[in-house]
Amino acid sequence: MTHHILACDVGLKRIGLATLTQGIIFPLTPIIRINRNQAAKELSDVLKERDISILVVGMPSGGEAEHNDTQKRIAHFISLLHFEGQVCFVNEDYTSVNALESTLYMKRRNRTKAQKDGRIDSLSACEILQRYMQSQKS
Repeated sequence: MTHHILACDVGLKRIGLATLTQGIIFPLTPIIRINRNQAAKELSDVLKERDISILVVGMPSGGEAEHNDTQKRIAHFISLLHFEGQVCFVNEDYTSVNALESTLYMKRRNRTKAQKDGRIDSLSACEILQRYMQSQKS
């Protein structure tokens, strides 16, 4: 049975998305977050439209107080989703840094635009999905 997998990088302004199609990880158009209910509805719609069975969510490893708050915020956001499938949390530490590094070939203006329009967030989601896939092999 083929699992349809979607990864998300939950942020305060944008939610980066990535999916696995025929073994290849693709970034999707991110969700621009106006408020948590709107963002949860949009993500729920994507999960339904794409017939997703596994949602992979980036979660900071914790330890620091701000990470703890972020973990609670992400867990609460995921609880708002209308989703019957499996939710897997993956350590997202440094995924945004890695995503940003993957854009170093771009001119600075284009890189700034990629941060604003959420492409960086979706590249982070790609990194999260990559980590999930690697964890499944071991």
